[in-house]
Amino acid sequence: MSRTTGALLIKFIMTLVFTYIAFSLVDNNSFGWVLGLSLAATVINYLIGDLYILPKYGNFTASVADGGIAAITAYLAGIMTVGNNVAFGSIVTFAILIAIGEYFFHRYLLSTKKVEPNT
Repeated sequence: MSRTTGALLIKFIMTLVFTYIAFSLVDNNSFGWVLGLSLAATVINYLIGDLYILPKYGNFTASVADGGIAAITAYLAGIMTVGNNVAFGSIVTFAILIAIGEYFFHRYLLSTKKVEPNT
């Protein structure tokens, strides 16, 4: 397994745990919905936050952006699906958890030369 694949797997598991906390434990959404949101948030945050924002603007800005992007993704997933609860407090909790987790994930990315993004 390549280092980038391993890093993406770590990012997905981290996102899944945070999504489960914010939207399953608090809002009682199904695990399938949580899994789908985790996958979407992981892909979008990787493409925008890790590959574009992180190399250009640094860790702090990318972490805050990832939290915001995750919140927007959760909000849109909530309004596009039927029968799921997406409360404002859960979205804020999710954004904060993602921003904190991404800060440490980005530190790992930047310290590992064989993992994208290359700065």
